[in-house]
Amino acid sequence: MSQTLSMYQSVGSSAFSNMACQMAPYFSTINPEISVLTPGRSEVKVPFRKEITNHLASVHAIALCNAAELAGGMMTEVSVPSGARWIPKGMTVEYLAKAKTSIHAIADGSAIDWETAGDKVVQVDIFDEGEVKVFTARITMNVKIT
Repeated sequence: MSQTLSMYQSVGSSAFSNMACQMAPYFSTINPEISVLTPGRSEVKVPFRKEITNHLASVHAIALCNAAELAGGMMTEVSVPSGARWIPKGMTVEYLAKAKTSIHAIADGSAIDWETAGDKVVQVDIFDEGEVKVFTARITMNVKIT
């Protein structure tokens, strides 16, 4: 089991989410909670707050990207083999609907072969409280096996 996953399981989602934001402070701008973290899957909840809205009173595009990168990165971290390294290489996004409520991002890497090096495309979908898909991302993670 990865050290990150072990820490998540020992301290719980709230404390772990706070620690993740201390390690990468930009994530704190969306006040996330990493509510699910397992190899191949991660879910991040983001509360609706005025601070992350745009001129249309919906969740700002970059806040959605931030949630997607956190979900995809956390899932990748606990999915790669021990000692492997990874870095996001690119992200393609689509804005599907206005997000006017709290959101949750779901990263699904269950079909990815994490045991090999190379580029891995992580799918992240974001839904509003009504389960409407408001955003989707494909994040290319470059994995190096050591």
